[in-house]
Amino acid sequence: MFEGLMSKMESAFKKFRSKGKLTPADVKEGMREIKLALLEADVNFKVVKEFIGRVTERAVGAEVLESIQPGVQVVKIVNDEMTAIMGGKQEKINISPSPPTVIMMVGLNGAGKTTHTGKIALALKKENKKPLLVACDVYRPAAVKQLEIAGEKTGTPVFSMADEKDPVKIAEAGVRHAKNNGNDIVFIDTAGRMQIDEVLMDELKNIKKAVNPHEILLVIDAMIGQESVGVAETFNNMLDITGVVLTKLDGDTRGGAALSVRYATGKPIKYVGMGEKVDSPDSLEAFHPDRMASRILGMGDMLTLFDKAQQAFDEKKAEELEKKLREQSFTLEDYLEQFQAMKKMGSMEQILSMLPGVNAGALKDAKIDENQIARTEAIIKSMTKQEKNKPDIINSSRKKRIAAGSGTSVEEVNKLLKQFGQTNKLMKQFMGGGKKKKFGKMGLPF
Repeated sequence: MFEGLMSKMESAFKKFRSKGKLTPADVKEGMREIKLALLEADVNFKVVKEFIGRVTERAVGAEVLESIQPGVQVVKIVNDEMTAIMGGKQEKINISPSPPTVIMMVGLNGAGKTTHTGKIALALKKENKKPLLVACDVYRPAAVKQLEIAGEKTGTPVFSMADEKDPVKIAEAGVRHAKNNGNDIVFIDTAGRMQIDEVLMDELKNIKKAVNPHEILLVIDAMIGQESVGVAETFNNMLDITGVVLTKLDGDTRGGAALSVRYATGKPIKYVGMGEKVDSPDSLEAFHPDRMASRILGMGDMLTLFDKAQQAFDEKKAEELEKKLREQSFTLEDYLEQFQAMKKMGSMEQILSMLPGVNAGALKDAKIDENQIARTEAIIKSMTKQEKNKPDIINSSRKKRIAAGSGTSVEEVNKLLKQFGQTNKLMKQFMGGGKKKKFGKMGLPF
């Protein structure tokens, strides 16, 4: 995401960094490039104007112009101001002290409202919440079925009323059902339209009045660019939304919505969504303005990567793994477990894109083989317990048997054994010489 904006910002930063001293004229020239980059990325012109003004004011100060590394200082200012434009800090879902917390999901058709209702429910389930999905879209064909599929994939119950056509009554009944069945979060999945109209808004106002939601989350398609600002402002004026869910950030989006919505509404972006899969580990992220600014400026996002790792790697297993490494008893079974945990973190492309200095554009054409984990799993599972514990005994005849059993080739078996040997050697060196590093929840750095 933000590939075009990232490359243009990096181009402007190179000019700043290449100069030992900056003049006000240098700052003005660089700011012009950044301004054009933001406008081309479909950022709202009011946001661009204020952003450039704030950065320029700070950048032409004596503290920057007379510093030893003025280019680095300017980049820091741009990062700070971009973070501020997007809200400054993460804002989580407001959980009511008296359950259930009612979350009303609103937005236009096609934005991914129902899909992201399921995604957020799954995220809250991981925080030991017991969500309920309430189907209040009585107009769109198969809307209830779509919500039921999302519920099935995330293991979340769905409340619907087949014979009831009044969404207000369904919403009220859904909240009662949650109270009676111990659900502490209620998602009201409302109807959308292809465009904003009076009928839609009246219905949403009536549902709001009936269930008094603690959160009203507006789901916006990031790919609509400038239009997202108008949509956000209208919904906010009519309903006083509490937050935004920005979807399809993995599409051909230029970044304008992420940088404009907070400014236009004063309401925080709480989640960003990528992809259509409800239960995919990399399809929803909590929105952190500072981390997003860092990504846009090509600085990576190590904190989100660490968060994903902590969710994927079990702490107890990590401690057991550390003990095995110290005792030099790391096996192919352990090796496989680490690959399986990596799979929970999302696609390799997304993981790599969070590393500082990794060119997102280069990743586009990179041949990242997402099936490698599946092949590794098949090869190791085709081994006997003795072979997993002592891979040195795997001779040519055993390799042929393993390859046949896993549907791979002897060459692939050899490659895996070589990788395992190199990893084991590396870990022995790492744990030797008195260097004792606590792995915590991170597991192995494969």
